[in-house]
Amino acid sequence: MPDEQVVRTLGEIAAWTAGALVVGWLTGVVVRWAARRSSNPLLVMLHRRCHHPLMLLLVTWALYISVPSNGDATGTIHQVLLLTLIGTAAWLVVRLLYVVEDVAFQWLRVDVADNRRVRRARTQIVMLRRLTSALVTVMALGAMLLTFEPLRALGTSLLASAGIAGAITGLAAQTTLRNVMAGIEIAMTNQLRLDDVVVVEQEWGRVEEMTLTHVVVRLWDERRLMLPTTYFITTPFQNWTRNESRVLGSVVLHLRYTAPVRELRTEVRRIVEASPLWDRRDWVLQVVDSTPWSMVVRVLASAADAPSSWDLRCEIREQLIAFLANDHPDALLTSTAAPAVQSLRLAEHPGVTLVPPDPSSDRVLPGPRGPTQER
Repeated sequence: MPDEQVVRTLGEIAAWTAGALVVGWLTGVVVRWAARRSSNPLLVMLHRRCHHPLMLLLVTWALYISVPSNGDATGTIHQVLLLTLIGTAAWLVVRLLYVVEDVAFQWLRVDVADNRRVRRARTQIVMLRRLTSALVTVMALGAMLLTFEPLRALGTSLLASAGIAGAITGLAAQTTLRNVMAGIEIAMTNQLRLDDVVVVEQEWGRVEEMTLTHVVVRLWDERRLMLPTTYFITTPFQNWTRNESRVLGSVVLHLRYTAPVRELRTEVRRIVEASPLWDRRDWVLQVVDSTPWSMVVRVLASAADAPSSWDLRCEIREQLIAFLANDHPDALLTSTAAPAVQSLRLAEHPGVTLVPPDPSSDRVLPGPRGPTQER
């Protein structure tokens, strides 16, 4: 008779497990078929993200309801299965959060000219997904602990020491909690977004990754600068794409006083109008400073984004130097002509007049564009 009971129990376990596997397999087949028929990216993402957690959840649930809970050995197995069931359910919920994020990113495309609002939304979605995933994980751990009877019985005694433990934990995790709150503040107040162009620690780069505790800035030479989120709410930094992705770049040249400024302006017009990197909005050439050895000529030109602005500046600088070397070599400084060129003070000259993009007009706009930061 006991042997028959064991055989019956094993048969029930095998039947439930096989049924769970069949249901999981059929679910995957149906989702893949529907994805191919409708070309729906949501179904593809659901299958890719959630198929394995769903299979494990179904098998664990089948074993949990088929394995008897009476007896020491089976009781331990039943407890392990319950813990696995809770953990797998939390894993599936986190995967579903990833699916929601992926679907949102399908609609929020960053490969557009003005993607400032899109990057803000993507940043907030990423931060909320990470925060929600952390809450789900904590809740799952709490549910696991509540499955142990001794912990529930000792709840009253543990409550008495919760104040001391909470104080100790708060002091130990003070920095982490401060970074988490700073990360939430940054995401919600639009101070910083993914793919923003920033200057931090005298380094130029793009925001590559944002978490609740730190920000990763990809520098121009492919290095990564890791900064805590509290850095961006306690330390001043430059955000070149705070209001728009468009960037006004500058090229600075030190030339002799005999350099032909009018011909330089004509050459700059030709360069920027022939370049596909210029956004057809603003450019200007001005003499912005003078030293005992030279005059300082600055060229400003606008581009759609920071990488285009960098390439445009390099193109303008290269062609201007070639133009001067070929047609006006006497305008270039030599090492003997400028033994100690002073540092630029361009911030003292905020007024910038801009030439309209109409190539048939030589008229200079009289109104200043306002303060322009040196790029």
